[in-house]
Amino acid sequence: MLSDTEKILGFFDEIGLGYRLTPLDDKTFLPGIKIERGELLIDLARLRYPGDLLHEAGHIAVTDENARPGLGGDMKHAGHKGGEEMAAIAWSWAALQKIGLPAEFLFHPDGYRGASATLIEAFADKRGFGYPLLYSWFMCENPQHPDGYPKMQHWFRDEAYRQARLGGLKATVQAD
Repeated sequence: MLSDTEKILGFFDEIGLGYRLTPLDDKTFLPGIKIERGELLIDLARLRYPGDLLHEAGHIAVTDENARPGLGGDMKHAGHKGGEEMAAIAWSWAALQKIGLPAEFLFHPDGYRGASATLIEAFADKRGFGYPLLYSWFMCENPQHPDGYPKMQHWFRDEAYRQARLGGLKATVQAD
């Protein structure tokens, strides 16, 4: 039987999210996890909460593909402010649902500044946040759509795909 961490790494393999298992000697924002050059570095010996891997992966996934290779360090210094933070949380919830792990695995009591229970309730009741950005990037459909959020169409933000979809919408509107 696979461990929860193995399930997450298998999911990363499935969607093509780059990661490397390596010792991390320096202090990291989240124990055992570091983003460097758009890749997750994971120190399994220091990893405290495997669910945090999903959140950090979310930061990589919602970053524009042109900026992704240079992504690293503190996400606040990488331009991830409120919107990207919310989108990363929404992405991590969608990933959690895809993998089939419990909500407390992602929103553990030691994370999210004491708001874990509130986040679990909000996302479980489909009142979460961040998915409007995922929807605007055409990573998912609107939650009211039968195949909408948290089901993802694309696990990574892709500007060329977004532009193509917008072009298709413009053509549809002009035809009407």
